[in-house]
Amino acid sequence: MAVYRFKISFEDYDDVTREVDIKSTHTFEDLHRAIHLSTGYKPEYSSSFYISNDQWIKGQEIAYMPNQRKIDRGVALMENSKLSAFIDDPHQKFYYTFNFDRPFDFHVELIKILDDAPGITYPHVVKSTGEAPKQFGNVFTPTATSSSAAEDDFDFLNEMEIVPEDTSELESMLDAEEVDDTEKGHDDEHGSDEEEDEFGDEFADNEHYDDGNERDDY
Repeated sequence: MAVYRFKISFEDYDDVTREVDIKSTHTFEDLHRAIHLSTGYKPEYSSSFYISNDQWIKGQEIAYMPNQRKIDRGVALMENSKLSAFIDDPHQKFYYTFNFDRPFDFHVELIKILDDAPGITYPHVVKSTGEAPKQFGNVFTPTATSSSAAEDDFDFLNEMEIVPEDTSELESMLDAEEVDDTEKGHDDEHGSDEEEDEFGDEFADNEHYDDGNERDDY
């Protein structure tokens, strides 16, 4: 009986590949499960193989756990589809998408046709290169952040940015602030010289003031 050897590679991770031997009478569901036996992923997610040309353009679909729309369209099911029924090229290619909600895409290429070997249980992983990325690890789910929390983070970053690396510069800044605060306090208590001059001028020009007597208009 013929055995197909497929090379499976992640579309987005070129250094991660697998080679799987599988009998021609096995189904696409068997290949689907064999792939995830080699990656460590849980296979129970809606997925599809597509007959592909050399440019990995998708053709006929063969689905696992399809949605109702695909069922209504009469899409072929993996569990009912033998590999041999869809292979007429010794270098047949399939584009494969695993888990449509959070997908990984693969290139699946037939690289050899062998005779089955005694003592081997098929499907059989014959080669594994590179560590598969974590399942769903390529998906980022943002966490909602309140505006006040975001503002707090922004303020904290701003405070971090103005701290100088040189501690002597920091000490100079602190000394300068103390001087400013002292001068400001003195001015608040006694008023500036300019304010005192203005007050003196107004005091001298007051026609209603007479040697400590009360103002006439009171």
